[in-house]
Amino acid sequence: MYTKYMAYLLSGLLLSTQTSPCMAITDEPKASTNIQKSQWKGKRVAFLGDSITDKKHVGTTKNYWQYLAEMLGIEPLVYGINGNQWNGVLKQAQRLKAEIGNEVDAIIIFAGTNDYNAGVPLGEWYTFSYEETTVKGGGKEVRKRRNTDLNSNTFRGRINEALSYLKQNFPDKQIILMTPIHRAQARFSNENIQPEEAFPNKLGLYVDEYVNVIKEAGNVWAVPVIDLNSISGLYPMFDTHAQYFHDEVTDRLHPNAKGHYRMAKAIMYQLLAYPADFE
Repeated sequence: MYTKYMAYLLSGLLLSTQTSPCMAITDEPKASTNIQKSQWKGKRVAFLGDSITDKKHVGTTKNYWQYLAEMLGIEPLVYGINGNQWNGVLKQAQRLKAEIGNEVDAIIIFAGTNDYNAGVPLGEWYTFSYEETTVKGGGKEVRKRRNTDLNSNTFRGRINEALSYLKQNFPDKQIILMTPIHRAQARFSNENIQPEEAFPNKLGLYVDEYVNVIKEAGNVWAVPVIDLNSISGLYPMFDTHAQYFHDEVTDRLHPNAKGHYRMAKAIMYQLLAYPADFE
């Protein structure tokens, strides 16, 4: 009797095993956080930047803006291009205007790491001149006036060019900047070896100085800044964080899907504190 009972039990277990669905194995994290109702749901959000934003999924199978689409219900419009510096952001903004016109709610810019790697001089926010202005009582005085420096050969000048264009062509849209994340070594070829951020670029400048310029730009241009360099928690210089990047040996510059998910989750909670539009 016992033998017959065990036979029935085993056959039942085998049957249940055969009919159970097979779970697919993937390195892409599931978006565990989903904000069903927020100011961002259904909004068209343009993303400008470099390889970490590029639709070609450089070093990853899924980008942060795809996770944000799942988390917040946004519609991403992606213009980031692999290798672009901040002078490329201006061209991306011009393309956005040509293709979408005014049919966008917010614009998020994530760039600067390539300017650091290329050794672009930091430059200045302003040039100065002495000009006459009207003062109290209707009189005239000559005072020192600052003017936006639009020098495309400097980091601040490039940011000025791009944000001047965006402020004039998208005056009623939300514009948000994001600081570059930390970066470790990358060896793409003998002609493209990028040391980790412990080393300065050819001008003797560390990446921190470019990150700080992005933070300054928030006040210069009256735009919010998401300090992704800090809040993402990504720190590729330590081997324990190699799990978030494309390749432990050759590419700790580009986050993998797990790294992009971590970025997206950090960005999401910041976005919830900002208006998605100004209508």
